[in-house]
Amino acid sequence: MSWCGTGDLSGDEALSGISFLDLYGGSGGVAIEAASRGAVPVRLVERDGKVAGIARRNADHVGASVQVTTSSVSALLSGTPDRAYDIVWLDPPYALGAEELSAAVEAVLERGWLAEDGLLVIERSSRTPDPVLPAELAEVWGRRYGETTVHYATRKAGQ
Repeated sequence: MSWCGTGDLSGDEALSGISFLDLYGGSGGVAIEAASRGAVPVRLVERDGKVAGIARRNADHVGASVQVTTSSVSALLSGTPDRAYDIVWLDPPYALGAEELSAAVEAVLERGWLAEDGLLVIERSSRTPDPVLPAELAEVWGRRYGETTVHYATRKAGQ
């Protein structure tokens, strides 16, 4: 069984109706994949205007419904959320420091970007230390894929 109870569904159905926020979205691969598997709404955040433009073109090219926001993650997260997202995906540049990553995770939680029963996903280099998660999160699992490790966390019960 998966975190949202869709583990027995096909990949094309597993994210159906799940809201998805892709922070540090780059050219849009993760957000576009989420949208293609039924996630809605899908929002991607990329600070570099040229790269954000590429993400928009990539989404348009494949017909994926992705809202692309040109902003730094810290600026976006300091504002009022447009909604709480079921999945918040953080794939920052590997050079991003642990303190800045921790600040982003704390802002996601404190400002209401992650739904109460949401899933936080952090992708990092396998060579960097595991992210330090706030006490209100419980790391559920992690998977290593060569040079990349993906960490998954949900809120502790009652948090």
